[in-house]
Amino acid sequence: FQAGRIIANLIVVGSGVLVRAFAQAYRQALQNASKNGVAREAVENMKKVGKTMSESEARQILGVSENASWEEILKKYDSLFENNAKNGSFYLQSKVFRAKECLESAVKKDGE
Repeated sequence: FQAGRIIANLIVVGSGVLVRAFAQAYRQALQNASKNGVAREAVENMKKVGKTMSESEARQILGVSENASWEEILKKYDSLFENNAKNGSFYLQSKVFRAKECLESAVKKDGE
């Protein structure tokens, strides 16, 4: 009975030490990232990536051809967006949304 109590105390104390060490390492990593500008650079890269989707990439994501009508594009978009909403893939859902945005601006340019 005494051995079980000792083991339980060791587990509790050990897990507390691990949690504190992890928290300290995480704070240090955040501090280092902000000093080096890594966090800012990552945000800037994310902004650049979001704005540079090509029309061909957008068509590939939505699975539509170059001569697809706007109605076809919207049908594919709605279908893919809903499927990814149900399955919980926010990343794919956002890619589908960005692809529709890209093609929407291309259609507007062609219309002018």
